Amino acid sequence: MTTNPTSTTTPPPRAGRREWTALGVLMLPLLLVSMDVSVLYFAIPAISADLEPSGTQQLWIFDIYGFVLAGLLMTMGSLGDRIGRRRLLLIGAAAFGAASLVAAYANSAETLIAARAVLGIGGATLMPSTMALVRTMFSDPAQRAKAIGLWSGVMTAGIALGSVMSGLLVEHFWWGSVFLVNLPAMLLLMVLGPLLLPESRNPGPGRFDWLSVPVSMAAVLPVIYGLKEIAAEGWNVRYVVSVTVGLLFAALFVHRQRTTASPLISPELFRGRGFSPAVVLNLVAAFGMMGSAFFTTQYIQSVLGMSPLEAALWSLLPSVPIGLAAPVGAQLVQRGVPRAYVVAAGFACTACGYVLLTLTGTDSLWLLLAACAVLACGVVVAMSLLADLALSTAPVEKAGAASSLLETGTEFGGALSMAFLGSIGTAIYRHEIPESVPDGARETLGGALAVADQVPGLATVARQAFTSGMHGAAIAGAAVLAGAAVLASVTLRRVEVRTHEDAGQAERLSPSGV
Repeated sequence: MTTNPTSTTTPPPRAGRREWTALGVLMLPLLLVSMDVSVLYFAIPAISADLEPSGTQQLWIFDIYGFVLAGLLMTMGSLGDRIGRRRLLLIGAAAFGAASLVAAYANSAETLIAARAVLGIGGATLMPSTMALVRTMFSDPAQRAKAIGLWSGVMTAGIALGSVMSGLLVEHFWWGSVFLVNLPAMLLLMVLGPLLLPESRNPGPGRFDWLSVPVSMAAVLPVIYGLKEIAAEGWNVRYVVSVTVGLLFAALFVHRQRTTASPLISPELFRGRGFSPAVVLNLVAAFGMMGSAFFTTQYIQSVLGMSPLEAALWSLLPSVPIGLAAPVGAQLVQRGVPRAYVVAAGFACTACGYVLLTLTGTDSLWLLLAACAVLACGVVVAMSLLADLALSTAPVEKAGAASSLLETGTEFGGALSMAFLGSIGTAIYRHEIPESVPDGARETLGGALAVADQVPGLATVARQAFTSGMHGAAIAGAAVLAGAAVLASVTLRRVEVRTHEDAGQAERLSPSGV
């Protein structure tokens, strides 16, 4: 059997100016959704003075957005596949804009909490819809990889930008302005979206599995809550029970998806070669990103003694090279470098960033910023290529569900890193703080600095103890990310080899190859 040299495969259509303009429109809501994770950092003192929330209400003002977003990602991804991703995106934009307006002029803590919950619902519709639309707009592999790289960079930069935007707006206006900035972008999306964005949906989705919605939320929310509380408060039976309950519901959710006729998340997704490794490795990449942020933000403020706004401005510097990292990774893959090796290099780069963190002292701003930049670049390279792999192997009609799984994994990875690395850092910190100091000083660096005037030398000891805790967590993080580099090089290379073998076999069996 010989191959016919005249046989050709029709290349996928390339995106033009319209698609790239549409991508720019999609970046606006994505930027704002990611900014909303950190936009209250500097607004909360003004909110507390104006609305006078209780301690519990203040925590819910912070946390309700992330909890609702994480709990509904899978539901909204699947819903978008059924009713249309553009339609769901526009509905979410309207909800996000309306909730932003209510939040800006909230006259009570309860109203603000409710508005933040609706913002979480809107965010859950926007994030998987934007990525799914990128998948449908960019059929050419090279263009899709570049677009997803830009998507990943914007999302990462938005988290850093949110705190700075919050500080600047609160300083010059009032706290409600941090929500009003959402309105122009959402209005622009609602006007230009119908003109530029194509509608896409699953042509045969089956009925919507409503029962899986509360089961999925019961699986995600207790785990996220438990892991975050373990990171903040330490190990406690309540939080362990919360994680356990969530895992039990997760097992029930998986069982239902495998047995029901019309699942919320089709098991067919995991049959796509490379999808499962991409989802798992993406979770590890999120672990690397959020684990470092847990320590570095505290280091800049509490160890170096900067004001929150000053710390946020310095934190923007590592975001500068992120915009270049993802496109470079995609370009290497297009030039023939195996994806497995580029992703592995991204993880190795992240591990090197953690190693640099172990070299910091109590006055190492520039070294810390360099470590953050190296770490973030590695994460963005890995995450963008993994997202591209997952979306390219998933059926186009299930792009929303595939996107939602990636983003849910990101939430899990971030919460897991804060619990695991945070516990290591806290244990080392407590070990190095003398037992004779007040209890609050042995719990956190902030607690130690609050009573430092009463105990001579405590501030110096506490800052050194926190830095040692960060070193210990960084060693653990470097080990995890180095292991991920090895895992990526092995599993993804195996996926690529099998894909090439299948392509060669298909070409040999093709009638045109006779």
